[in-house]
Amino acid sequence: MSKNQLRLEQYETVLFNQNLNPLGIPESVLKALGENLTSIGHYPDDYQTLKTAVANYTGNKPEQVVLGTGSSDLLRLFIPLIGVKKAMVLVPSCSEYEHVLDIFGCEKIGYELDESKDYRLDADDLISNLDSSIDLLIFGNPNNPTSQIISREDIETIVNACAAKGIFVIIDEMYIEFADDYKDITATTLIDLFDNLAVFRSVSKFFAVPGLRFAYALMNNAELLSIVGLTTTPNSISTLTTTACTCMFADSGYISESRSQIHTERNLIYSAVSTNKNVKIYKPYANFALVQILKPGISAAKIAEVCKLKGLIVRDCSDIHGLDERFIRFSFMNPKQNDLLVNTFLEQF
Repeated sequence: MSKNQLRLEQYETVLFNQNLNPLGIPESVLKALGENLTSIGHYPDDYQTLKTAVANYTGNKPEQVVLGTGSSDLLRLFIPLIGVKKAMVLVPSCSEYEHVLDIFGCEKIGYELDESKDYRLDADDLISNLDSSIDLLIFGNPNNPTSQIISREDIETIVNACAAKGIFVIIDEMYIEFADDYKDITATTLIDLFDNLAVFRSVSKFFAVPGLRFAYALMNNAELLSIVGLTTTPNSISTLTTTACTCMFADSGYISESRSQIHTERNLIYSAVSTNKNVKIYKPYANFALVQILKPGISAAKIAEVCKLKGLIVRDCSDIHGLDERFIRFSFMNPKQNDLLVNTFLEQF
């Protein structure tokens, strides 16, 4: 019997590389979809119900909401909207930012996060590297793949400095709901203060519904919002997606249970892995962790292959700008799955 057959027969494949909520699709969403299947026989409405649901969820105004079919879709909208020719990205960060910037032929400047500071952003140092030739600063909070957060105070300082230099700021909060006390961190509360700021959110990760293809942006720039209203494709969000998302934002039980489980599993995994001197786990704040392999002769590719034999798919980060073959990333799943991953991982050292 081959190793692959052994894995398939004995182990369930667990995608630790996708960073999805281990609770899976909310039951409220499945119920709403089942009860509204006939809605596909109609064109979507003007999305006021959906925008109001988003606004109620984030604490913003419906007129500040921009709808999209994914975070990449929103980025493809905003780059020409802002007129970006030169952008700064954090290194390491989500590779999709650089990919989309490349599509539009934008010049990219990488601001390298300091490994010796556990990849935590130094706001003052970042600001010292900004100048008026830059059109856009984009970063994730929490950052992917480092799972580090930036305080709201630092974000306000950064956005204010960017405003003085004519720089637009996009903050990708795809993983923000997984962070403890995220309402004290999110930049959505700064929307009313700045017209050079947009906050992106997606339902794919926290609500575990990537197939619904829905994301949204929040901003307070009347001119840009007007252009979006005139130029974006009408009826781009399906009736079923509208129904499901409106429902999920009000599902307080699912939201509370998700945050509680991730909080517990994140702390347990960090405690277990941080005791091993052959690896370094960076204290995580999202629903995933970045780990550096310190022991010579063991690579991320080797660890990923060993885990794969047990059906555990982790992220080899060797192809991420700013990282190398020493780094892997994995998300937090349910307790039994996490135990198997941690045991499999630490057995290699």
